[in-house]
Amino acid sequence: MDRSYTGGCACGAIRYQISGEPVMLDCQCRQCQRDSGTGHQSHLTFFSADVTVTGEASRWQMVGDGGTVKRRSFCPICGSPVYMTFPDNPDVFAITPASLDDPSRYQPQFVCWTAAGHGWDHLDPALPTYDKMPPR
Repeated sequence: MDRSYTGGCACGAIRYQISGEPVMLDCQCRQCQRDSGTGHQSHLTFFSADVTVTGEASRWQMVGDGGTVKRRSFCPICGSPVYMTFPDNPDVFAITPASLDDPSRYQPQFVCWTAAGHGWDHLDPALPTYDKMPPR
């Protein structure tokens, strides 16, 4: 059985297939809050070598709370955010769970940047939390 992660944008112009196993996390940094329009954003992070993308994304780049340069990619037709890459760490590729064909596969493993979180953003209290990023 193929356990690849597949998904894409709302209109189907961008599609991806990923063969590896992700690290799954919820991030409460201000940039993720702004990008998601709520108190956090959820991510599945993979090794870039395991990823195949079809379709052309539009991109915008910003610097996160910890100084990490993030390049967020979205569909130029429907506007759906689909994935994020990191110019300073090209081996990492992150997708949003809502872009998955089967979003139920998302099971967060921890919450990071809780120092920027809000009391009204209630995440699973059983998850490990980190004020910023977890230690490597």
